[in-house]
Amino acid sequence: MRKSTPPDVRAPRDTASATVELEDVPFGRFHLHVAVAGSGGQFSDGYILGIIGIALTSATDDLALNAVWLGLLGAASLAGLFFGSLFSGALIDRIGRHPIFAFDMPLLAALSLAQFWTAAAWQLLLLRLLLGFVLGADYAASKTLVSELAPRKSRGRMMSVLAIAWAAGYTIAYLVGYLIAQTASGDRPWTWMLASSAVPALLVAAARLGVPESPRWLIAKGRAQEAAAMIAAKIGPHVTLPTAPAPATSSGAPAESGSLRALFAPALRSRTVIACVFYLCHIMPYFALSTFSPRILASLGVHNAYFGGAVYNLLLLVGAVVGMSVIDRLTRRRFLVGSFAVAAVLLLPLGILHDLPITLVIVLFAALAFALSAADTLAFVYPQELFPTRMRATGVGAAVAASRIGASISTFLLPVVVESFGIRTAMTGLVLVLAAGALACYRYAPETSGLKLGSQ
Repeated sequence: MRKSTPPDVRAPRDTASATVELEDVPFGRFHLHVAVAGSGGQFSDGYILGIIGIALTSATDDLALNAVWLGLLGAASLAGLFFGSLFSGALIDRIGRHPIFAFDMPLLAALSLAQFWTAAAWQLLLLRLLLGFVLGADYAASKTLVSELAPRKSRGRMMSVLAIAWAAGYTIAYLVGYLIAQTASGDRPWTWMLASSAVPALLVAAARLGVPESPRWLIAKGRAQEAAAMIAAKIGPHVTLPTAPAPATSSGAPAESGSLRALFAPALRSRTVIACVFYLCHIMPYFALSTFSPRILASLGVHNAYFGGAVYNLLLLVGAVVGMSVIDRLTRRRFLVGSFAVAAVLLLPLGILHDLPITLVIVLFAALAFALSAADTLAFVYPQELFPTRMRATGVGAAVAASRIGASISTFLLPVVVESFGIRTAMTGLVLVLAAGALACYRYAPETSGLKLGSQ
C-alpha cells in the first residue's frame, strides 16, 4: 500500500505563510552585527569608567589629590553621564537613534587622548565630565537601538551581551592599568592608562558602520516604507513590520515624542519611577565598590589590595556571563528582587562584623562582584521593556540619569565616609540601598518577560 506524502514535507510552501514579524525573526548574522556594534560601545564605556579607579591611585601624588578631589574625579564621568543621558534621550526620540550611535565614538577617542596631556586636577575633572556626557548619550542611543532590533525571544540574551561587554571593558581597563603601573618606568604612568581608552573607541567606531536606524522609530515617525526597505535589505523581504500603537496621554491624545514631561503622565509615571529606582539602587553600590575596590579592600585589612581588586573585577565579568545565561529563564521580577537580596546578604558581614579572616573578606567581596554584575544584565534589558517606542530613549535616558545621580553621590561620598566614619559605616549604608531596591521592586516592578516592545 502506497503511503501518502505528508503535505509539510513535499508540498510547496505558501509564500504568505513564510512571512514573520520583525520581533519573531530568528537570531541571525544581522543581529550579530548589531550586537557586536552595540556591545563594542559598552566595552568602550566600561573601559573609560573602569580605568579611572586605578589611574587615580597612581595620580594621587602627581596631582596632589585629597579625599575630596578623589571623590570628584571618581564621580566626574558619572555626573557627565547624568546630563548626557537625560538630555540626549529626548533628542534621540526626536532625531533617531542612529546619528548619535554612529558618531559618538570618534569624539570619545579624541577626549580620551586629551587626558594624556593633563597637568592639573581641574583639567582632568573637565575632561572626565565631557567623557561622561558623551557616554550618557551613547547609553541612551545604543541600548534603545539594539533593543529595538533584537528578536523578542532572544532579547534578554542579546542585550546581556552589552552587559558582558561593559564588564569586560571595566575589567580589562583595570588589568591594563595594573600592567602599566607595574611595568612603566617613566613619570606619570596614569596618563598612559587614561589615554589608552582611545583604542577601543576607535575600533568600535569602525564596527558600527552599516548598522541602520531603528525600524520602530521610523514607523513611529510615519516612515514605514523606509523601514520596510531597510529591513528587506538587511534581513529579508519575508519580514513584516510591527504596527505599534501610539502611547496616549491622560487626555487621550498621542504623547509627544521625546517629552520628559510625558514620562510622568499617568500612563507612564509608575514605570518611570520604578525604572529610576531600580537602576539607582543597583548602580550606587556597583560603581562605588568597583571604582575604589583596592582602597576598600585595604581598609578591610587585605594587604595585597591590587590582587583583591583584580579578583573583584574578574568576577564582574564572570557574573555578567552567568547573568546572560539566566536572564531569559527567570521572570524579570524574580531576577530583580532576588539579585538585590543576594547582594545585600553578601555585603552585610563586611559592614557589621570586625576582624574577618582576609580570605573570607576576599571571597565575600568577589561573590558580591559576581552578584552585582549578574544583576547588571537587567539594566540593559528591563528599562527598555517598560516604555513604548515614542518614549523609549527618553525613558531609558531618564533611568540612566537617575542611576548616575546615585552613582555620582556614592562614588563621591565613599572615600569621604570611609575617611570620616570608617569602612564599615560605608558598607552598611550600601546594604541599606540594596535593601531599598529589593523592597521597591517587590512592591512596584511590573513583569515584562516575553513582552513585545510595542505592546506596553
